[in-house]
Amino acid sequence: MLDVLAVLTAANLLNNRVAPRLAPLTSAAATGALVALARRKGLSWERMGFAHGRRGALAGAALTAAVAAGYAVAVAHPRLRPLLHDDRALRLSRARLAEEILLQVPVGTVLLEEVGFRGVVYGLVERGHGHRVATAVSSGLFGLWHILPALDMLRANPAVAALAAQASGAPAGTESFTAAGPAPSVRRAAGAVPGAVAGAVAGAVAGTVAATAGAGVLFCTLRRRFGLIVPAMLHTATNALGYVAARAARRLRRP
Repeated sequence: MLDVLAVLTAANLLNNRVAPRLAPLTSAAATGALVALARRKGLSWERMGFAHGRRGALAGAALTAAVAAGYAVAVAHPRLRPLLHDDRALRLSRARLAEEILLQVPVGTVLLEEVGFRGVVYGLVERGHGHRVATAVSSGLFGLWHILPALDMLRANPAVAALAAQASGAPAGTESFTAAGPAPSVRRAAGAVPGAVAGAVAGAVAGTVAATAGAGVLFCTLRRRFGLIVPAMLHTATNALGYVAARAARRLRRP
């Protein structure tokens, strides 16, 4: 299992800090390496989740429609629209937006995460310890995988950053972030209240880890019942349609 974790760790650092734009290449290579390791360890394709194709596709289509409906409600509701704000989506050109939706999300993100966590890690642990332990291990690692993305999200989504600051008890102003880190107002507040910004960031990251671990439990349940295709489709819809929702919400907020 250590070799599997080493591949995942290397891919996480490359995709989030070293070469994010090359994530599809990195993820495809890492996915191939993980599948090769799993097969060498005697894991069958079915135990990795490659099963229930037609049934899974139908279930995945239904969940994709539900995600789209949820985003539509959030875009239409004025109080929910700020939560959709994401500079990572809003600063993209149309060409880059298409690249994110059609390439970066399905290949750079979903392929590796689903095959890696719900396929290889889950399958290896389940073989020796059963599906409950496999779900716990896979979901816990999936949550930890999102520490670096959580830091990026705080910088890109002011509304989420504000909620994190309020939840942690940080004073007004500590919720503002920039692409380079906490904004000057945050640093000034941190000078007056030591640890306030660090507490807000730590709380938000911990919340993201917990939330994604919870999503991992759901994805594992779907994988066990319908195969990998369902969590892969749900994951793709959640991420890709999030970009579309962010752009739509911005248009409706304009006077």
